[in-house]
Formats: sequence, C-alpha cells, structure tokens
Amino acid sequence: MQRRPARGAFLLGGQSPDHTSAPLTSPRSPLQIRPFEATDWPAVWALVEPVFRAGETFPHDPAISEAEAQQAWVEHSQAVMVAVDPAGDVVGTYYLRPNSLALGAHVANAGYVVAEQTRRLGIGSRLCQHSLQAARRLGFRAMQFNLVVSTNTAGIRCWQRNGFQVVGTLPGAFLHKRLGYMDALVMFQGLVEGPPP
Repeated sequence: MQRRPARGAFLLGGQSPDHTSAPLTSPRSPLQIRPFEATDWPAVWALVEPVFRAGETFPHDPAISEAEAQQAWVEHSQAVMVAVDPAGDVVGTYYLRPNSLALGAHVANAGYVVAEQTRRLGIGSRLCQHSLQAARRLGFRAMQFNLVVSTNTAGIRCWQRNGFQVVGTLPGAFLHKRLGYMDALVMFQGLVEGPPP
C-alpha cells in the first residue's frame, strides 16, 4: 500500500509530491478546484454555516460554533479543497479523510458543500470526481459515505452518477431538523481494480 502523507499535508496549498493539489479544470467551465488556504476559511464558513444550521444533510450540531466547524472541516481532514469561479469566489468545498482508524484507514470519506446560488450546475459532481482522483493518489482503496440522508435525493443521484452504490440503509439514523428521524444510506465505491493483495 502506498504511504500516505501526514494529516494536513494538503491543507495550505502548494503542489503536493503526488500532484493531489493540481487544479482540475474542464472545457465546460473555467471553474478551478485547488487546495484550501487559511485565507479561504471565511468563504468556506459562509458555505458550510447555512448547511450545518439547516440540519438536513450533515450530522453536525446546528448550533455549531465557527471554531468548531473549522476544526471539523479543516483540522480533522487529510485534504481540503475549494472550487473557485472565474471571479475568484469560492463556490464549493470538500474534505477528504480516512473513514476509520488504523485497519479501516484505507477507505476514504468525504463531505461536499456547494454555494446555494450555484447548485444544479454540476459543481457537486466535479467536486466528487476530483475527490475520487485525490483519494486514489493518496493511496485509498475505496470511498464510503456513512450517512447520506434519504431525503437528500439530489445528492444521492449525484453520487450514483459518479459510481457510488447504496450498500445499506440505516433506519431512522439521521435526526432531520424539520422532519424528525429519517433513514440514512451507506454508499460505497471501490477505487482499485481486482482483488485485494
């Protein structure tokens, strides 16, 4: 298995040894996906705060403080990326980290937020594709989403279009702020071909 860089190695920008931080652009859009820098935090907080406060897709306490959110999104992640539009505005972000400890650390986990005004433009899908590339480069063998809320139909469709499969349903596992206890899906995608060594 490839040796993974220490946690935080990709948080502050610059080119990583394995090019995980290389920007991803597309002929469809000049959107750039690049490593998070400390100066990006106010813009990232502006994206994640309303999502956390809504209590509809992420399990964080809707009353989370900014400092707690920064720790959860940035400090606990192995890589954090931002999507920047041609005007230089941060319109999306994702984190990438091991899904579990030690013997389960070869499976990645990721979380994504897109600015409300730029949703349904394919940015979430671009972030997902970029995170899958980054996870492979970091030596992860799979990616797993642990708690995809069943009411998040747009997210579920996006992840399925990008190769994720539903491998389980957790009855009543998510306490939706408005709707109460909702089912959550576990979604999974392998990142290597063939049987494990």
